[in-house]
Amino acid sequence: MLGLIRRSVMTEAPMPPSSSANLRVAHSEALDAAADVDGRSLWQDAFRRIRANRAAVISAVVLLVMAVVCFVGPNFLPWTYEEIDWDLLEATPPNFELGHYLGTDSLGRDLLARILQGGQVSFQVGILATSVALVIGVSVGTLAGFLGGRVDQILMRFVDVMYAVPLMFFIIILMVVFGRNFYLMFLAIGFVEWLTMSRIVRGQTLSLKNKEFIEAARASGGSASSIIIRHIVPNVLGVVIVYVTLTIPQVILLESFLSFLGLGVQPPMTSWGALIAEGAQEMEITPRTLVIPAVCLSTTLFCFNFLGDGLRDALDPKER
Repeated sequence: MLGLIRRSVMTEAPMPPSSSANLRVAHSEALDAAADVDGRSLWQDAFRRIRANRAAVISAVVLLVMAVVCFVGPNFLPWTYEEIDWDLLEATPPNFELGHYLGTDSLGRDLLARILQGGQVSFQVGILATSVALVIGVSVGTLAGFLGGRVDQILMRFVDVMYAVPLMFFIIILMVVFGRNFYLMFLAIGFVEWLTMSRIVRGQTLSLKNKEFIEAARASGGSASSIIIRHIVPNVLGVVIVYVTLTIPQVILLESFLSFLGLGVQPPMTSWGALIAEGAQEMEITPRTLVIPAVCLSTTLFCFNFLGDGLRDALDPKER
């Protein structure tokens, strides 16, 4: 029996040196790849994935170009958004000699200058109103989720009551009390949009407050405010960023809807929603006064949504 075993071992063909070397190289590469994945932080991995998402990258570039054109472009135009060309007191086609590159509206105002001004207002309302919603929503959500108990019940019941108040009724009351102020619109829209963000942040905080690193912070003597600022908020930041990119187009669309109804910005200031409302009255005569601002608004909304979807996929820890 021992002789048979010896003969079988002696007759077994040894592994070629090249195959053994290839296995060692493949094993080493696999270990390096695993170490590289483990060594990357969530933000580094998210940045790598967002760069691979062409739709998100193109959307970010388009939004950046549109913002730069809207805020810088009016400085290079011969006409301002509120200036009237008294020789053209009607909607006219583009006239490069007079500096009306997209023509004029029915009052003789330069259409390109008004579209760029409308873009400024829409971007400002979207970003600033979302910032108001961000501050309020993150503050209420983290306090409710971390403190719990009676504080959580009071804050969430207040959120439920605010959900029950009709949006238009709330905004109309604010405008009646405080007047039609441009900056009031930021507060009015921000005070409405923070409700959903507070619920999202509260849910994330509830899932984090019993983790080991939070218990370690409590054991080391950290106060509730320091734990929230140093540990809770940074760990919910990924979800907040995704929701912010999806909230901005909602706010821009809401502002456009209010301006379309005449409750938004007041003349001579304008926004894309106000321009769409004006163009709807003249669409049979000059369709471009409706089509151009509608295309700008639609492009902005699509780009923000694509960017938000890309960030959501990039910051999803399940995709690592």
